[in-house]
Amino acid sequence: MGASKPCLGYPSRTAAVLGLRQQGLTTAQIGQAIGISSKTVTALECGSSRPKRERSDYEYLGRAVLVPTDVLDALGPHAAKRGISVNGLARLIISTVVDEGMVDAVLDDGAEWAQA
Repeated sequence: MGASKPCLGYPSRTAAVLGLRQQGLTTAQIGQAIGISSKTVTALECGSSRPKRERSDYEYLGRAVLVPTDVLDALGPHAAKRGISVNGLARLIISTVVDEGMVDAVLDDGAEWAQA
């Protein structure tokens, strides 16, 4: 998806559609003003009401970690308390453990690995 382009003085086509709708214009009128079809007007309106996906600073490199659903379910209340998704909380936990050098402490097996 590309960057938003200004439209009729609004920062994007979606913002233009929403702004014109607030002014009381019909779908056909909005489409004509912007130069798009009525279907596109409707799609932009619908898309604006969808919850926004979490943006990620990470690129998917074909790697994934599979987490048992019961573990994800157990993280649910903790994620909700923080206002983030369960996957976001799982990423945050893993990142924090790694960034703070806490892997051995969390696993409580530092001595076992040192002997291996």
